Amino acid sequence: MHTELRIREEIRQFVLEDLAHRKGITDFADDELLVPGVVDSLGIFRLVSFFEEHFRIRIADEEITAENFQSITVMERFVASHRKKPGPSDV
Repeated sequence: MHTELRIREEIRQFVLEDLAHRKGITDFADDELLVPGVVDSLGIFRLVSFFEEHFRIRIADEEITAENFQSITVMERFVASHRKKPGPSDV
């Protein structure tokens, strides 16, 4: 079970190791704007893939916008909101 705090930490770890490290960035605040400095367009697609695989959520094409990936806090809320939605097997 992924709690909101755990979701935030897992997202932060992925962003640090997979996106920020490549750009020489070693730290940032949870509310710090990451787009476009840390998270560029390719980074957004890497995050979408990570979210879908790791958190087992489905992200619609129209949701893949910079606004949904602006900060760790925004991403945590985005993932948490998807985890609360009923899936096809829940209906």
